[in-house]
Amino acid sequence: MNYFKKILRFAIPYKKYAFLNIFFNILYALFSALSFAALIPMLDVLFKQSEKVYEKPVYEGLGSLKDYFQDYISYRLTSYSDSNEMQALVLVIALVLILFFLKNIFNYLAMYFITFLRNGVLKDIRNRMYQKIVELPISFYSEKKKGDVIARITSDVLEIQHSFLSILELIVREPLTILFTIAVMFFISVKLTLFVFIFIPLAGMIISRIGKSLKKKSDRVQKEQGEFLSIVEETLGGLRVIKAFNSESHFYKVFSASTERFFHFSNKLLNRQNLASPTGEFLGIVVIGVLLWFGGKMVLIDKTLDASSFIAYMGLAYNILTPAKAISKASYGVKKGNAAAERVLEILETENPIKEVEQPTKLEQFNVAISLDNISFKYEKDWVLEGFSLQVPKGKTVALVGQSGSGKSTITNLVTRFYDVDKGEIQIDGIPIKQLSKRSLRNLMGLVTQDSILFNDSVRNNIALGKENATEAEIMEAAKIANAHEFIDQLPEGYDTNIGDSGNKLSGGQKQRLSIARAVLKNPPIMILDEATSALDTESERLVQDALEKLMKNRTSLVIAHRLSTIQNADTIIVLEKGKIIEQGTHEILLKKKGVYHKLVAMQSFS
Repeated sequence: MNYFKKILRFAIPYKKYAFLNIFFNILYALFSALSFAALIPMLDVLFKQSEKVYEKPVYEGLGSLKDYFQDYISYRLTSYSDSNEMQALVLVIALVLILFFLKNIFNYLAMYFITFLRNGVLKDIRNRMYQKIVELPISFYSEKKKGDVIARITSDVLEIQHSFLSILELIVREPLTILFTIAVMFFISVKLTLFVFIFIPLAGMIISRIGKSLKKKSDRVQKEQGEFLSIVEETLGGLRVIKAFNSESHFYKVFSASTERFFHFSNKLLNRQNLASPTGEFLGIVVIGVLLWFGGKMVLIDKTLDASSFIAYMGLAYNILTPAKAISKASYGVKKGNAAAERVLEILETENPIKEVEQPTKLEQFNVAISLDNISFKYEKDWVLEGFSLQVPKGKTVALVGQSGSGKSTITNLVTRFYDVDKGEIQIDGIPIKQLSKRSLRNLMGLVTQDSILFNDSVRNNIALGKENATEAEIMEAAKIANAHEFIDQLPEGYDTNIGDSGNKLSGGQKQRLSIARAVLKNPPIMILDEATSALDTESERLVQDALEKLMKNRTSLVIAHRLSTIQNADTIIVLEKGKIIEQGTHEILLKKKGVYHKLVAMQSFS
């Protein structure tokens, strides 16, 4: 029930719909009971059992309400039936029809208003989840499978709607229907109604035992769904490699094994869930059977209950079965929904380790330097950087070179605050970046990575990503600086051409130049280039390198370089090995040293 309360917080903005739903559900429950009670006078007329009452009865208080109600109906029927019995029958039939019509109108209005609440909560949970997914640090997704996260925001949230939120429809309507129906049943016969209560708890105990293992079974189903969605996501991302290595059959086996497990888990879950309805119905019919025996005895032998009242009473007793079944199914829904809610709330309640201080500083300009002061960092157990220090003065280009795993990309991840340092401090203009708002910190920076991260949208929207209100002229100027305008102009729809998923309609060089155009348009004072030319052919590299030189002009740049020919003009080159600086200086100075950098240049020149 704890998960249910947490999910219900999302219903607060839609409380007016909840109140309207409750109001119409109360009316529905009331008219549901009255519609069956109205059958009594109709049956009395049909079976000619109603006593003739010629004087209008007088109301004598709550204790005589039942007698007053029966006498008043008999008085009205007597006045009609004396002149025309069919007229009396039409009257009571009209009364029954009106009551059933109102009952169904109120039922529709109750469902109409709850729809806005259910879909509103669904929308808000999904929006909050997406906001949290974007907000959580990159480190969170190194542990989670993307497909599992997708499953949580799609099928798990939908399961919450089907289970938890469907209870909102039942939580008022069904209990009130039962309550009003029982009240009318007491009104007809106290003795018979007390007899019913012996069997209801017994039936409830049997039904609750069936649903105990549902949460565990549902959890397994949802986890497995996340598993095969992850396989689909990985397959689509690596389709070229799968085809190139003829690995289709391997991935099919992995996927089919997951769907086979999903098949078995789903069967166990649904078969247990499907047991609820027939069990509930059978137990209900057992109660009806016992009532027929006990009530029949009261009518035929004891003569303490008239036949028409007993028939209406049986209708009321059956009227309890539907809401009782709905409540039992809803209890299964809660157990099943608990597993989905747990997975959704795990994302929503995950603490972001990269927190802002209560009143962060907003830095609008970069004036002095980026300082990495004696920083240490590890992803898991082993230190990637330990006691590392570096100064990047304003307007200078600092290049980081070294073998894979030397800590180059880690430095850029720490400067952009994708991760937080474990020890030491990173400062911009003397202010620790932990004191800065994340938004203002990243506004100062532009990022161009080795993998050009583009989106399934137009060229224009991909370039304008960092500056939403950019003009046509600004977008075009950024493309020209990035040497991208010429190829964009030749695309079928120019700047409005959709570049496909991850920009796959473009070549590697074209994608990279669009990434550079995006950084140019943002126009940040600090540029971070993470091996921006390493995956390109010679011609594309020349165009991209030219674009990068224009981009870095008069800017502070932190460059990770794989191809050393691209950083010869850097103000300082830092050579890293296992997270430590082993050489630093200009290209010429480092060549003269004949050290590690010289070897790296020689190896690339030879290759």
